[in-house]
Amino acid sequence: MPNLDNTYGTFNKRTLILSQIDDGSTAIINHASVDAAKSFFYTAEALAVFDECCTQLEWAIVDSTKLKCTMTFGTKGGNIAAADDWAGQFNSRKTALINSNGWANGNAYTTEESNSHLF
Repeated sequence: MPNLDNTYGTFNKRTLILSQIDDGSTAIINHASVDAAKSFFYTAEALAVFDECCTQLEWAIVDSTKLKCTMTFGTKGGNIAAADDWAGQFNSRKTALINSNGWANGNAYTTEESNSHLF
């Protein structure tokens, strides 16, 4: 569940679409649910980063094989350093997991930015 830190508004809205890579050697998976798709692309640790750092977060399956997510980040307010705020925490925790091979769940995929937001 995303954090509720929206007292000062939300910022940095992003929408990502994750697509499986069709290399001909493995079948493309048709996802039965959003939770199944999230687990296909991301580790439990990565999903915890989304839940803990995003203030608004929505997921959807696209064409039964892709995963789309839209996220925003609130701010903790005050004179907080950017690196300590929610968007900064998301980026640093994501980078740490990527560097330790703990972000992706082992399935090859591409990520594209989209302006077609879920909210």
